[in-house]
Amino acid sequence: MLGFLLSVGVARAQGTFYGIKGGLTIANQQWNDFEREPLLAYHAILSAESLPRQGRFSLFAQLGYHVKGSSIRRAFAGNPFGVGVFRLPSQKFEFYNIGLTLGAKQRLTDDPNASFYYLFGIRGDYTVDTNLDEYNTFVDEVNSGSSTIVVSRNAFPLDVYYNGSTLLGVRRINYGLTVGGGYEMMFSQYIGALIEFTVNPDFSLQYQQPRIENAVNPFNPNSNTVIPERRIRNLTFELTVGLRFLRKVEYID
Repeated sequence: MLGFLLSVGVARAQGTFYGIKGGLTIANQQWNDFEREPLLAYHAILSAESLPRQGRFSLFAQLGYHVKGSSIRRAFAGNPFGVGVFRLPSQKFEFYNIGLTLGAKQRLTDDPNASFYYLFGIRGDYTVDTNLDEYNTFVDEVNSGSSTIVVSRNAFPLDVYYNGSTLLGVRRINYGLTVGGGYEMMFSQYIGALIEFTVNPDFSLQYQQPRIENAVNPFNPNSNTVIPERRIRNLTFELTVGLRFLRKVEYID
């Protein structure tokens, strides 16, 4: 698929770099305009990039696996039943995404063997899974007006649910930008390497949940509570290293 996306560029540039890369992800999320603590994760990417005639500008496509999310690292809390403190477990909210990025890359020099560069791309993600079921102990049906809503009876009702007319919760398809830069070098005529740093903000919401009235209180099942609206948006920082392999196309007159 990556080769097809760049097939026009290959014919024009007479060569394509194919690459494999991966590395560390620092993922964060905004929950209703409040940022959670970062989640340390990883990513892996396959890429294809045109070989420019002038040596500076190129087009690229890349398909990758990216773990996004956030965390809560609570060390200690007060004991409500007596004097002292107790340790609370940390929580990780992970979203596993397959992402396709199409973009452009600009090198800062004409040196074909080594150069700094910057890049810009548009990105689409598909969420294949999450770990949110770890925080669902069991579910209950709650009447909200004329409809019935299925909610989790715990502090984090983060599963997909139905509000009577619309399926809400984890959004499978998201979109955003990828911007960054790096340094690339060639070991030989056909093999090279790179180190890269990118910032990847999402424009769409990874998770959306409206305010829910009269939900079961997860701490006291005999009473009701209000679950506030949740709007979750992704932001990741990725540090990447990788290898690049040049495939040249030679034309003979």
